[in-house]
Amino acid sequence: MVQYNFKKITVVPTSKDFVDIVLSRTQRQTPTVVHKHYAISRIRQFYMRKVKFTQQTYHEKLTQIIEDFPRLDDIHPFYGDLLNVLYDKDHYKLALGQINTARNLIDRIAKDYVRLLKFGDTLYRCKQLKRAAMGRMCTLMKKQGPSLAYLEQVRQHMSRLPSIDPQTRTILVCGYPNVGKSSFVNKITRADVDVQPYAFTTKSLFVGHTDYKYLRWQVIDTPGILDHPLEDRNTIEMLAITALAHLRAAVLFVVDLSGSCGYSIAQQAALFHSIKPLFANKPLMIACNKTDLQPLETLPEEEKALIEEMRREAAGRDMGEGAGDEGALMVMSTMNDEGVVDVKNTACERLLQQRVEVKMKGKKMNDVVNRIYVAEPRARDHKERPPVIPQAVLEARANEPAKPARKLERELQEEQGGAGVYSAKLQKHYMLADEAWKDDVMPEIMDGKNIADFIDPDIMARLEELERLEEGEDDGGEEEMEEEDLTAEEKEALQAIRRRKRQLLDRHRARKTTADNRSMVPRKFDQNRELTTGRMEEHLSHMGIDPSAAVARVRERSVSRQGRKRGRSEGPSMDEDGMQIDGSQGPAHKKMRDRSRSRSAVIAVPGDGFKDSAQKIKIQKIKRKGEMARNRMAKQGEADRVIPNKMPKHLFSGKRGIGKTDRR
Repeated sequence: MVQYNFKKITVVPTSKDFVDIVLSRTQRQTPTVVHKHYAISRIRQFYMRKVKFTQQTYHEKLTQIIEDFPRLDDIHPFYGDLLNVLYDKDHYKLALGQINTARNLIDRIAKDYVRLLKFGDTLYRCKQLKRAAMGRMCTLMKKQGPSLAYLEQVRQHMSRLPSIDPQTRTILVCGYPNVGKSSFVNKITRADVDVQPYAFTTKSLFVGHTDYKYLRWQVIDTPGILDHPLEDRNTIEMLAITALAHLRAAVLFVVDLSGSCGYSIAQQAALFHSIKPLFANKPLMIACNKTDLQPLETLPEEEKALIEEMRREAAGRDMGEGAGDEGALMVMSTMNDEGVVDVKNTACERLLQQRVEVKMKGKKMNDVVNRIYVAEPRARDHKERPPVIPQAVLEARANEPAKPARKLERELQEEQGGAGVYSAKLQKHYMLADEAWKDDVMPEIMDGKNIADFIDPDIMARLEELERLEEGEDDGGEEEMEEEDLTAEEKEALQAIRRRKRQLLDRHRARKTTADNRSMVPRKFDQNRELTTGRMEEHLSHMGIDPSAAVARVRERSVSRQGRKRGRSEGPSMDEDGMQIDGSQGPAHKKMRDRSRSRSAVIAVPGDGFKDSAQKIKIQKIKRKGEMARNRMAKQGEADRVIPNKMPKHLFSGKRGIGKTDRR
């Protein structure tokens, strides 16, 4: 359904849930604490905000309910009458009107109490005004409980209504109960309507879809109709009457010839004549069902006369609209599928013709016809040119043996054990050059060949040969050329290549060496090593600045840096066998011995901001002592001001008023 999607209507809560939702949202979305130092103007704003927020929440939710439910005057008459049949149009409008009135009253209450809150002179008076405003709103919503409950029931039922498009191509199936309407719909569509051997199995409208001439058609199965006055019909029968009255469809009136439905042909003919005004301006067909039990030819004469009268009525209704007498009466049997497809095709064709006739009579037809030119070929002469079939072809067709009727998979399944036992063979209809290929384990992939047809039979021998080549066992390849076999020009080119590789390697090593010096200038700005002391001295002299002090400072730093580098030591004295001579210890051993001594004192590094090491140790102690309280309270840092109070005083202390003792 494109225009009316009743499944998107929002859920209508009960009055109690409505009040709980709104008050809970007000408590969560607005401030909840008033401090004693607040000015009276701030207190007024505090309570005015709560009243306005409650009113806005009620207004939004009630507006959504009113807008989601369809207006009976704005929707299609079919849905308008359908809602009137199911829910009583007056009751439906009254419920929505009460919700609309409640919304207006809530807006007026909020407006009045906000005006009073502007003149509140104390905290107590402002709080009481807020309490009175929210109490009146909630009392008003509690009075709407029956209307909300009724609308929720209507919403649930409307969400289960079928998706019927009143404007599309439609076939409407009607008739007495148990005449085979649902069976016919199940045969021609993908619907699954319940079928039982008793009357009034179908209690509502069911919709299925089928295809005809590449167009989508909807087929509506209606409940059975009994022959009595309109005011005596119940809700189930009125669904079918509403569909017949408002839908522009091809009407298929189903007649049970056998009488197994419990109603005679005379009763069915009486029903046909009683609802005849509903068939106006619609293509009408009489479908005689259950011909497997009672053929039309074997009926008594009086019953044949009744059916013939119904046929004339159906044909006369379409006279002058292109349908004529053809197809007004058809026979079928939903048990053995005899004539079912013909009935569907005829109904679709009659509806198409009727829709074309209606468009031809429209006001826009003249404008369209003026823009259309139909080319009609003219005959060259009056000779007849029948189709020519060679004699050999005719003889071959005559000598062909008659092919047996092809069995459906459903019939084969029933013959061989039914569902779950029979397994359909999907390969039997493959069109291959050789019938034996259908049972191959390897499937056909291209040009009638299998995967195995592309495998080389000598693939293992080729694989072993390839492995020998990779391992170097095969000596059949070419050996590497020696340098003695090269000519003078080739040797010279080889030497040039080697020199170039050596230059690249040396340059890379030089860059790695200079990278360890930690130069002040990033290497990306001094890749050619042009920023030297001499160049700096020349630049400062050119600017008129004495560069001696700067150059001296740079050279002093470079000398001190070189002095800090670890020098090579001669090491201890060794004898002829490589053993150390007693008493001889080199400077390296002395440096290692000094490093192994305990150094417990904390050294204050210059630039830390401390006077000496003692001051640094004292500051660290103060820092640890200050962190103890914060760590004990699980604070994240000095800026953490969170106070995790599990029992806020404003919620768990003070006088309790009348009503509930919860947060509100």
